[in-house]
Amino acid sequence: MPRRPPAVARVLERVTKTAREHEMFAPGDLVLVSCSGGPDSVCLLYSLWHLRRLFKIRLAVFHFDHKLRPDSAKDAAYVRALAARLKLPFHLRNAEDAPIKGGSVEAWGFIARSRGRSSVASEIGATKIARAQTLDDRAEWLLICLMAGAGPLGLGGPSARHDADVQPLFDVSREEVLAFCRALHLRPRWDPTNDDTSKLRAAIRHRILPLMDEVRRGGARKAIARTADQLRMIEPLIRREMAAARGGRSTRWDGGFRFEVDRVQGAPYEFIDRMTLASEFRVMGHRVTEADVEAVIDLARGRPGRRLDLSGGLKAIREKGYVRVSRSSPES
Repeated sequence: MPRRPPAVARVLERVTKTAREHEMFAPGDLVLVSCSGGPDSVCLLYSLWHLRRLFKIRLAVFHFDHKLRPDSAKDAAYVRALAARLKLPFHLRNAEDAPIKGGSVEAWGFIARSRGRSSVASEIGATKIARAQTLDDRAEWLLICLMAGAGPLGLGGPSARHDADVQPLFDVSREEVLAFCRALHLRPRWDPTNDDTSKLRAAIRHRILPLMDEVRRGGARKAIARTADQLRMIEPLIRREMAAARGGRSTRWDGGFRFEVDRVQGAPYEFIDRMTLASEFRVMGHRVTEADVEAVIDLARGRPGRRLDLSGGLKAIREKGYVRVSRSSPES
């Protein structure tokens, strides 16, 4: 058996360690691998394919076509070809609508992909869904939240495993991902919007993190990701304290949430209300902005009947006793 290139062996070793540490897989699992065709998800797919016998798992490949770029069909064709090369079943879902004008394309894409993945997972009986969140993604998430003034809740980002959702590349850097792909002569697709530094995530990825690494002499990403882990670990405690101090303040439904406003008070309760709102926005897949939270707090202080347009195509209306936030018109 030929020896694996060091770049490949390194990633497989990290994935194996992470998967075991977080008990991601059980023998017999059918794992639906979400693959965009980009470097991270291609690395994920090939890593799990190489480790499938070790973990005693079966694999299926999922791709979602957002239809936002003229060549998006080429991404789907590329992932289909990868699945065929690895002799794995391939499942495609296409976007059935488009982002709301003026809304967050990223939030829309996240929700649409999630629904597509869940639909396919249910259809084929997948017991796990694997996504390609890397160590760099964890660092980027924390910086994005800080720059958006999103508050302490959610700063830790997604965990390595949450129920059936697993992130095997959790401890793998993007540099290691790219080296893995080069070593196996893979040619992932590249989304040019990822290089558009007028967008916050791309600016953090290509300008801010490299500068932080330079100042830190390497290791900035690991340090930031470690901080994110610590914040995520203490978040349940913060939530419990919030619930005890301000229980029953919000109620969720499929299209949004309802925020009780029978008594908007000063600190620390106003702080708790702000954190509750920020958390609810994130659950909706909405990138939280300080302006949105302030707008809902201001609406809560006013009289019933007022309504506001929030960012990302969200709507808010002040009704008797609460503020209702939804993606569609609150009257629908």
